[in-house]
Amino acid sequence: MGMFGLGISTSAAAEADPVGDARAAEELGFDFVSASDHPCGSAPTYEVWTMLTWVAAATSRVRVATRVLGVPYRSPAMVAKMAETLHRFSGGRLILGLGGGYSDEEFRAFGLGVPSPREKVAGMEEAVRIVRGLWSRRSFTFEGSRYQTFEADLEPKPERPIPIWLGTYGRRALEVTGRLADGWIPSYGFASPEQVTGLRAQVLASAAACGREVECVYNVPVRIGAAREAGDAGGGVVAGSAEEVTERLGELCGLGFGSMNLMPVGADFRDQAELLAQKVVPHLR
Repeated sequence: MGMFGLGISTSAAAEADPVGDARAAEELGFDFVSASDHPCGSAPTYEVWTMLTWVAAATSRVRVATRVLGVPYRSPAMVAKMAETLHRFSGGRLILGLGGGYSDEEFRAFGLGVPSPREKVAGMEEAVRIVRGLWSRRSFTFEGSRYQTFEADLEPKPERPIPIWLGTYGRRALEVTGRLADGWIPSYGFASPEQVTGLRAQVLASAAACGREVECVYNVPVRIGAAREAGDAGGGVVAGSAEEVTERLGELCGLGFGSMNLMPVGADFRDQAELLAQKVVPHLR
């Protein structure tokens, strides 16, 4: 089995403690923590990159992953620079998750325009190529439809590889994932077990055509202690007793997912994380 991560919230509500949650995840033996990128909204939240930097500074072993950065929010060249810095400061613990961009309402609210689905995929592909180019080449020039660089230099360059994971679903985006990404991280709510096998096959076919391998990571909301039927069928949550959740997650691993990002659902995050670490993950490993 590969890696098991724990999704932490970006909530900035009074009772929220994402850094404490990440420390708990590290103590419980999770391999990475991840957080999503939704900077616009009426509920109080932290900006994900700044929060994960704080998390990395407060931990020593656990890896930190963006799940996933919306490409339209930030210049890809600046993301390359930000990623190298965080990777270096954290001792090589960053996983750079990227996506074409999910929320059109957020883009519109922040004055970023609303890319078409085709533009989102093109922008994501160009972002990966720019980031990788700046990490590896001097005086890097790139002319894309969405993003450009001109004789750009980024120093220092990463001393060790920074994995790029893509959260993708459409045919063209899956092809890009197989061709360019190190990992694919679809979400249970957007790609059900019935759908995800076919999507995974598209990623792997694209990767195989380039002689590459891609790690498949399933992002799954979980709830221990609720009726399985209430969660599993009623909103994209794998729920039930610890044994039922273990069995269900084992079935999902059997679909070809070597790694998982587990998202505890409910207010009792630390209790759920402890149950997952003690009663579920050891059996899956």
